Parts: sequence; C-alpha cells; structure tokens
Amino acid sequence: MSELHKFLFEGLPVRGMLVRLTDSWKTVLKRREGIGAFPQPVRELLGEMAAASTLMQANIKFNGSLILQVFGDGPVKLAVAESRSDLSFRATAKVVGEVPADARLEAMLNLHGKGRCAITLDPQDRLPGQQPYQGVVPLHGDQREPLQAVSQVLEHYMLQSEQLDTRLILAANDEMAAGLLIQRLPVEGSGNLGATSNEDLIGLSEGFNRIAHLAATLTREELLTLDADTVLRRLFWEEPVVRYEPLRPHFACSCSRDRVRAMLGGLGREEADDILAERGNIEIGCEFCGLQYHFDAVDVGELFTPGRDQPPGSPALQ
Repeated sequence: MSELHKFLFEGLPVRGMLVRLTDSWKTVLKRREGIGAFPQPVRELLGEMAAASTLMQANIKFNGSLILQVFGDGPVKLAVAESRSDLSFRATAKVVGEVPADARLEAMLNLHGKGRCAITLDPQDRLPGQQPYQGVVPLHGDQREPLQAVSQVLEHYMLQSEQLDTRLILAANDEMAAGLLIQRLPVEGSGNLGATSNEDLIGLSEGFNRIAHLAATLTREELLTLDADTVLRRLFWEEPVVRYEPLRPHFACSCSRDRVRAMLGGLGREEADDILAERGNIEIGCEFCGLQYHFDAVDVGELFTPGRDQPPGSPALQ
C-alpha cells in the first residue's frame, strides 16, 4: 500500500518525510490508458510531481488543495499534480508534441527558458471573495549545474518561499512514485525583534548539512526498490531517528457531473448546439481519472433552461 512516513532527528533541528506511492500511482496510470498513455518521460515527471505534492502537503498541513504545476514552451505544455489535506492526490499533463525517450525537464518544458513552476494553495472552506494563494518561479534550480529534474526547482522554491534549507529526492517509474524530503526546522520566534531569522541561518546548520549529505547518497534505484525501513536504516543508521505512524496517501479525483455541467454551461448555448448537431451528443472526459461524461440534447436543453439553477464549481483542468 502507498505510505508516507514522517520522522525527526532527535536533538537536531531537522525533519524528514518519505513517501512511496505504489497501488495509488498505478491506479493513475491505469486510468490514463483509456484516454491515451503518456510517454515514459512524462509518466516519470508526473510521478515525481505526485510524490512531491504529497510531501509538500503533508509538510505544511494545509486544509485544502496544494496544486503543483509546471508549464512551458516544450512538447509538455502543462503538468499538474494536486494533493489534498486527506492526502488524496491526482495528476495529469497536456502533451502536444513528440517527447524524446531520454527527455529531461529542460527538453520537455523549458526549451527557450520560458518554463514556470506554480504552487497554488486553495483553501477547502474559501470565504467569499477569497482568492487562492499562488507562488510562481522560473524553471531553474542551482545555477551551477544544468536543470535536470523538478526536485531542483522545488528546492529553490522552498528556499525562497520558506527561507528553509530543503533537500528533495524524487523518482518514479510505472510501479512506484517516491520521494524523500529533508528540511531544516524553522527557528522559534524568528519574527521577534532581535531574533535570528530563518533566512539568516540558510546554509549554516551543521546538523541539516550532515543529514542532507547522507540523503543525497540515496540512489534512484534504492528509492524505487527498497522499503521505507531499509531506506531510513541505510541512510541514517548512526542518527537518532524518531518516527511516527505512517499515513496512507491515495488516489482520488474530485471531478463530478455537476462540475462538468458548469464547464459546459460556460461554453454557451450556441456552441453546445453546434457540437450536438455535429456529433449527436457531447462527451467530455476528465483528464485526471479518465471518466467520461455524456450529455444528449435533453441534458443540454435542461442546462440552458431560463431560471434553472446552474451547478456550482468548475473543473480544475480544462
């Protein structure tokens, strides 16, 4: 089963999490087969993003959706992973060109340096007029080396947004999506006058630097093949690790017929009638889970009946 392990290093200002998406990740790929499987590099990218969004959601304990998006000017126009407060997740991508079998992040999304990464926090009980928080950064990581993976971008993002040193290791194949996050704990009272801020401590924590160095020795193969106990023992066997009961991430999609009807209503009666005239019915598929929604002439007529209440909501990805 999919699992997420949280742990602390006793006596050190360092926390960690290890996620292994197994059955839930295979469900994502299986559902995608009905509407067209993604190329292997895209599947790996989405798996890494699914693991990363799950780690980030569990790290901040946000009551709502954390939506991780990367978009750019390559054949992959958009990749999305969403994780909610119950650790349910979903992921999808929009691919419009050929993706080479050996493509990395740069070739997929950042051909001319226009790629971006956006992280959106959408509260579950949003107040009237309240907008989701969104942070956007360019697709780049450590300037000393070429951009290869989404983990570099997210480490850079978290350093900017939280002023906390973070080490993130991600890997995915068709059997598993996995990730390890190591982060320096924030300083208590960092907002008080005269106190040391989180930003002042960037790169200076010997404890974090040692743990991050150990984490960096974890190989892709080890992350994808070893169980959680073996990974943590192999990396931190000399460190006093305090572990907590594992959590259970799982796949779930928030699409619904009402939300699809809302999107269809946004097209307008004329365009909906044109589609009906051409095809006889309207079929809309969810890009996340592959579920197909069908609307005939009667459904469309009811949707645009004057005075009829329109269903709330709108799809997350159109």
